[in-house]
Amino acid sequence: MPRITYDSTLEFPTLLPDRNTHPMKLTVNPKSHAEQKLLRIQSHRRIIIMTDGFSSPFLAKTAMSLIRYRGDHVTAVLETAADGENAADVFGVGETIPLISSLLEAPDADAVYVGIAPPGGKLPGDWRDLLKQAIRRRLDIVSGLHDFLMDDPELVALAQEHGAQLIDVRRNQYRDIADAKPFRQDCIRIHTVGQDCALGKMVTTLEVEHGLSRRGESAAFVATGQTGIMVSGRGVPIDCVVSDFVNGTIEHHIRQVEDHDFLLIEGQGSIGHPAYSSVTAGLLHGSAPHGLIYCYEAGRTHVGGIEHFPLHSHQDLIRTYETLANVRHPCRVIGVAVNTRNLTEEQAYAELAQARETLGLPVCDVYRTGAGPLVDAAMKLRQEVLSR
Repeated sequence: MPRITYDSTLEFPTLLPDRNTHPMKLTVNPKSHAEQKLLRIQSHRRIIIMTDGFSSPFLAKTAMSLIRYRGDHVTAVLETAADGENAADVFGVGETIPLISSLLEAPDADAVYVGIAPPGGKLPGDWRDLLKQAIRRRLDIVSGLHDFLMDDPELVALAQEHGAQLIDVRRNQYRDIADAKPFRQDCIRIHTVGQDCALGKMVTTLEVEHGLSRRGESAAFVATGQTGIMVSGRGVPIDCVVSDFVNGTIEHHIRQVEDHDFLLIEGQGSIGHPAYSSVTAGLLHGSAPHGLIYCYEAGRTHVGGIEHFPLHSHQDLIRTYETLANVRHPCRVIGVAVNTRNLTEEQAYAELAQARETLGLPVCDVYRTGAGPLVDAAMKLRQEVLSR
């Protein structure tokens, strides 16, 4: 399959303050038609996000990230039941993006994105009629659910009839075994890890990548989950890769972009999570990072989804991550990202100060205070690595 060069000159804006977007031009070697389809995500400029009946921050985190990072490309959010006139009334972001209750109210669009991530990744049964309406309007459908659109014969036939694309970002046929060959020597790899799931690893990764790019550094974001892929238009759905191939698959994706001086690799799961630690370990070894950014949410006490299982301490997990990472490649934790969303401003700054004193590392909340200390830490790490 031939190599494809495409421009990521699409500006993925964020609603976080003081942000300049940046273009990127990449040459990739797609190994499958599924990878080729992902490139189409880059072309969508008029997106309707569907969250109908699932418009809570927990279930609709994909929608919230799309609004935050591709807000200029989102024309509406489809939600039949929510009160409010715009996305900010429901999600706290997206004041200029209207809520609509029907595709009949939709502005001109080129795609519908499934904006939810429910437990189990099931497509809501009552959404099929909405999807068929969208296909008849020749709109592409982009989904990150575990229920694949391409496994539905009726939707496939309808899409072929109307010239629409069905894009399952989790669908893949990766069969790469890791070979542990060295990456480009000057390519500094930084990977986000966490105390638990769903606490801001993707946003932290994106914010550090954006911060480096704003300083004129050559940096790229490597998406490993459905939302990151929808935001960036490239990446690997690592939780849908057969376990033997996780390490090799992330190696492959890093080699696609290792001409950059910094790679910011999105983390998944947690090494301390009884359900998801395997994918965390695979990413840790496959990406062979030089540095780790440790993420946690202030106030969380138990593992997400397993309320009888308490979280491990930050110190224990940091030691564990560093030990496991160094089995593959020399590595250390370079900074800490704290999610203080459930704290007042006074409590948040006290939490950041305590973490800084206790852990002895650069600390910030990328939502509340920006990623500056982590960007500084990444640049310092590069100097250390290149001076060895």
